[in-house]
Amino acid sequence: MERLQFRFDGGRRATAVNSCVVGVVASGNLEVLVEPTQASDDCTIDISTAANGFGEVWHAVMADFFERHRLVGIRISINDAGATPAIVALRLDQAIEEFTGPDSR
Repeated sequence: MERLQFRFDGGRRATAVNSCVVGVVASGNLEVLVEPTQASDDCTIDISTAANGFGEVWHAVMADFFERHRLVGIRISINDAGATPAIVALRLDQAIEEFTGPDSR
């Protein structure tokens, strides 16, 4: 099990107050939890993954995600069982839409 952490700043503060979870940790999939953080002006992403050695790929997917959404004041936790980068991006987009609402972009 590999653990990775990424931090991004320079975005707009998320206004949601409730946490949300999307996805299921199962064969080849992942779970994404998004939580608001009041004392933080960044986006922190914590990843636990069964696929060791893919830190550069994870960083690229997380940087792309942050560039598209640019939200701060949130903590994202990802529990991964070997999902592909496309599935990771899909679940992150689903989680942010659930967290902020469909009309927030």
